[in-house]
Amino acid sequence: MRLRQFASLGALALHTFLAAPALAQQPAPIPAEPAPAPAPVAPPAPPPVIQPVAPDATPVVPVAPAPPPELPPAPPPALPAEPAAPAPEPPKEEKKDHFFDHIGVRGYTQFRYNQLLANNPDLVNIQGDRSVGQDAGFLIRRARLVLTGDIHPHVSMYLQLDAAASAGDTLHVAQIRDWYFDVFIDEAKEFRLRVGQSKVPYGFENPQSSQNRLTFDRSDALNSALNGERDLGMFAYYAPTSVRKALKHLTEAGLKGSGDYGMLGVGVYQGQTINQADRNKNKHVVGRFAYPFEVGGQYVEGGLSAYTGLYVVTTDAGILAPENGVRDWRAAAHLVLYPQPFGLQLEYNIGEGPELTDITSSTDDEGETSYAGIVSREKLHGGYALASLKLDDIAGMTSIIPYVRVMNYEGGKKHERNAPKYSVQEFEGGVEWQIFKALEVTTAFTVADRTDARSLPYSQQKGHFLRLQVQFNY
Repeated sequence: MRLRQFASLGALALHTFLAAPALAQQPAPIPAEPAPAPAPVAPPAPPPVIQPVAPDATPVVPVAPAPPPELPPAPPPALPAEPAAPAPEPPKEEKKDHFFDHIGVRGYTQFRYNQLLANNPDLVNIQGDRSVGQDAGFLIRRARLVLTGDIHPHVSMYLQLDAAASAGDTLHVAQIRDWYFDVFIDEAKEFRLRVGQSKVPYGFENPQSSQNRLTFDRSDALNSALNGERDLGMFAYYAPTSVRKALKHLTEAGLKGSGDYGMLGVGVYQGQTINQADRNKNKHVVGRFAYPFEVGGQYVEGGLSAYTGLYVVTTDAGILAPENGVRDWRAAAHLVLYPQPFGLQLEYNIGEGPELTDITSSTDDEGETSYAGIVSREKLHGGYALASLKLDDIAGMTSIIPYVRVMNYEGGKKHERNAPKYSVQEFEGGVEWQIFKALEVTTAFTVADRTDARSLPYSQQKGHFLRLQVQFNY
């Protein structure tokens, strides 16, 4: 009997041990109702048997552990953050407009050698190229730098410097060639007033830039009117818009135009020419008319010009000249057929100007000879004819322009000491190679018969020489 009681207690203990882990995770089970007490037996009854408490008839099913709370899905890996838009810049202060913001820079340089095949060192050109004759060698003929631009809607500036001028025997001296301002009267810029040192609008070849000119030097016939082509004064120009466009085209297209000096130009200037102080109260006056027009695709230009004034001549001892100057006047006509491809340029002028006359000589006891004379107003005349042929895109070059020029002049040269009388006949034939815009090469053969007026007594010199020039445009 005791054995059975111990077996029941062991079974109950084992059950409790096995169920304890599961019950620990569940609510406490509802306690079973107590079993009814056994009926009493008559003595001597055996001791009561202890029965284990019967479990609840309904088996306890272990409840599965609740799943862990569901976590939200992991976010995708973050992309690199885009740079933040830059903050708007504060409004900039408006830049002040300066006149030099509108200035352009350009220029050209010419290197020459004139001694090839030269046969007469006394064949010289005092007013032109001083490296002709006189045992000269290489020469920087021109070294120009130009500053130009609009400094106001109605005002433009032009400044040209030359680093190849000469002062006596000193070469490569810097010099102002041009410094003037154009004041435009109207919005279309057809009327303008020019103030300062600039080219005097006389003839065709004189105003033409040496950068564009075919021949090495200007002709004596026209350049004897204006040494250096420039003077200090005031000039008024008028040209319709169509004429200004044509004049610009004739230069920029390489057709050897003379530049924009208006269809009509008039002016007042000092008269002693470039970089010279005025020596009397008289002022020169000038007028010019030029009109370019197109005929069947070919440009033609005709023009007339004239000037007058009193010119004061520089003289040696013994040479007499009016203190207030000698009347100097000229009239010129030009006709130009621009090279498309054949070109022809004709120009001639007549007038009166200072010239040394009545030359006498005397020799003292020591054998030294002195000269005397009078500078008076005498007639003059001269001109030239130039023919050319413009061949474009030949052998990879921009253009090749062969040309010939014949020139003559009879009259005084007022710019030279004592205003000597000149007699000049000259032929020049050459070729200009425009290899590309920045580089030109010109060669020419010259045959001349001209006056050597370096000192009295003046003489005629004849000769020939071959000339070479390299020009850089920038």
